[in-house]
Amino acid sequence: MAGRIRHFMERDGRYFARVVIPKDLRPFLDGKTELRAALGGDRSVAIRKHPAALAGLMETIASAERQCAQAKGKPVVAGRYPLTDAQIARQFYDLRLALDEEARNTTQGYGLVGIDDGFVAALRRGLAGQATDDVLDKLVGSVIDHYRRIGNTTATRGTQEWRSLARALCQASLEAIEREFERDEGDFAGTPKAPLLKDQPAADPEDAPVSLMGLFEDYVRSRQKLGGGKEIGTRWLPAFNSLVSHLKHDNARKVTKQNVIAWRDTLSLKLAASTISKVHLTALKTVFEWAVREDRLTHNPAKDVRQDLAKQSRAREKGFTLSEATAILHLAAGYVPTPYNGGPSRELPQTSAAKRWVPFLMAYSGARVAELTQLRKEDVRKEGDIPYMRITPDAGSVKTNDYRDVPIHPALIAAGFVAFVAACPDGPLFYSAIGRGDPVKRAQTVGNRIAEWLKNAKLVPADVAPNHGWRHRFKTVALEEGQSGRIVDAICGHAGRTAGDTYGDVTVKAKYKVISAMPEYNLGESVRSSVYE
Repeated sequence: MAGRIRHFMERDGRYFARVVIPKDLRPFLDGKTELRAALGGDRSVAIRKHPAALAGLMETIASAERQCAQAKGKPVVAGRYPLTDAQIARQFYDLRLALDEEARNTTQGYGLVGIDDGFVAALRRGLAGQATDDVLDKLVGSVIDHYRRIGNTTATRGTQEWRSLARALCQASLEAIEREFERDEGDFAGTPKAPLLKDQPAADPEDAPVSLMGLFEDYVRSRQKLGGGKEIGTRWLPAFNSLVSHLKHDNARKVTKQNVIAWRDTLSLKLAASTISKVHLTALKTVFEWAVREDRLTHNPAKDVRQDLAKQSRAREKGFTLSEATAILHLAAGYVPTPYNGGPSRELPQTSAAKRWVPFLMAYSGARVAELTQLRKEDVRKEGDIPYMRITPDAGSVKTNDYRDVPIHPALIAAGFVAFVAACPDGPLFYSAIGRGDPVKRAQTVGNRIAEWLKNAKLVPADVAPNHGWRHRFKTVALEEGQSGRIVDAICGHAGRTAGDTYGDVTVKAKYKVISAMPEYNLGESVRSSVYE
């Protein structure tokens, strides 16, 4: 009956897919109260057209939801393209048989592998409703998770909706196994027998929408499983939100090269060319390329899109000069937090400690600022008589996603840095452990505050990055002192230059010889007293 098909409407002998627009989304859809898609006057044809038409309407709703969420400053939820249990089951059935066909063409002896009778028995119990949620989860839970991520279902484990879909997928698996068995016998003409699949037309995978935001979230999740992706989830999210807002839809299959070029040109009105190139286009190209490798998309529409960058002219070196570095360290050595209304400073003690110590740590280690602002008490260690810092992803974020040990310069030891660490409570040294914020973001915030503080003090030249300038400075001094490039790279966390650099370990002892040979900054006796006592 027509009345039992959701979002299916008949008016004057004509049929439509129809969705009512939620009130809060109507301002983002020209004030409309509903969306319709014409399906024609033949009811049987209209029913066949209905799922694809409904997906298109839901795609429009999803785009409006994203715009609404952005306007309210709320997290953006992946687009949704609801399918029935039968539609999902048929898609899964077709996918299994497509993979079976591919395996027969690429894997010798594939057709000789027997059917797992225990697995078949478990699927039958699942179809019959005899399996527990735990068993169903093992059988088809990952499949449901996939369809939930790409927006085809909202079913969550243990609900009636989830069990219904799980049983449908058990049916699809059993039918697919039966076809595979027939193929092993040379019969490739088999078709579904269960009404759930038989009455559902085969899906065209090229027409099925693929959520842009779903791809992004899946890519981030895949990197996190490998121990990475701690920063890209935050750094690249604005790029995808911006693209979806520009396109006014969330279907990655519909994105063309011309769409990406138009989006890039729109971004150029408000963003620097380097940001567009290094963040937005890089994010899009990387995720699309991953989607192609995972057979989620057939091509990468952003592959050949570029953002031209103006050729930069430099009037000076990238790092601090000796006089500039010395002036900054003078400021850090004598830093006292500003009182508030004549009383105690409102600055957190950890922030004050960061301004006091982090410039010195950067000067004598060449480490990235965020690697230092995320240091914890337990990261300052000792090997024999050599104190060192362990820069590790466990503390927050490391660009190479690998730990490294950096010895502490004798000048810092004499200045009392190790004693300062010993007096600190367990946990982070330079931001408060109280609160639930992301440690990576909190460490980055402290680094930004240091940069802003130095800029306000007018100690940072226009062509020098206030924090990164120290890395250039450290390497410059190392070159002047004739230090081993391989050891200096290991201290700074730079990749080796040759395959030979991957052989042998650069030990703490070897690094300490280089670190301790780096000249001490001469701050003068008056400042030296305030620093070292």
